[in-house]
Amino acid sequence: MQTGEGEIPLPGGRITPGVVRVGGTVRRPVTARSSFVAELLNRLQHCGFTGAPRYLGLDDAGRDTFSFIPGSVPARFQSWSDLQLTAAGALLRSLHDATRGSRLAGTSPVVCHHDPGPNNVVFQRGQPVAFIDFDEAAPGDPLEDLGYMAWTWCISSKPQAPSTRAQAAQVRILANAYGLDTPDRSVLLDAILDRQNRNALWWRRHLDAPEPRVADNEQILARIAWSRREHDHTAVNRAVFASALR
Repeated sequence: MQTGEGEIPLPGGRITPGVVRVGGTVRRPVTARSSFVAELLNRLQHCGFTGAPRYLGLDDAGRDTFSFIPGSVPARFQSWSDLQLTAAGALLRSLHDATRGSRLAGTSPVVCHHDPGPNNVVFQRGQPVAFIDFDEAAPGDPLEDLGYMAWTWCISSKPQAPSTRAQAAQVRILANAYGLDTPDRSVLLDAILDRQNRNALWWRRHLDAPEPRVADNEQILARIAWSRREHDHTAVNRAVFASALR
């Protein structure tokens, strides 16, 4: 996709292609989700939540315009320090609290980001400070987001990953930082497993999809297989994770 003068294509954009930076702003093509995202970001700003871009309206080309948050966004999942996990858990709780009881949440407890992996977080001086890419934001249960965050920030089936006990200890740190209460701790593992299953199903729905595609079939099959390995790793070690959360 061609960009205009002074426009810098930004990495990512898997769901919404054509995302560019122009000076201190980010421009994105309007989608069916645009009005909800705009209202959500306006509410977050009104509530004093600083961990998200500001919505700035439409530009002359009819694109959604957002403030650009300086910093770095990790290109891949990796291991994180306890301090980084604590900041991430607190950031997610603040996001949820800013939407709790709002019209946008409807009959659900909060509005969920629904993709709060480290690849959708801006880091400054090594610490997570803001979420980006609210394309999938929608009413939901807090555990949908926390389960996904616990998986993508703490849990890994890779042979070189930290031990399962170390991973479980970090899930506990994340839950503590979020302020998860005792009843919900008993079902956090179910939420993690559910998000791993849902991730595999999300990718499967994109097999042989028409253009434009989020990835080719080989990449999609690899992501489905990875999601299943992650689910199996979590399920086999469930007792270790559950013990850490008690």
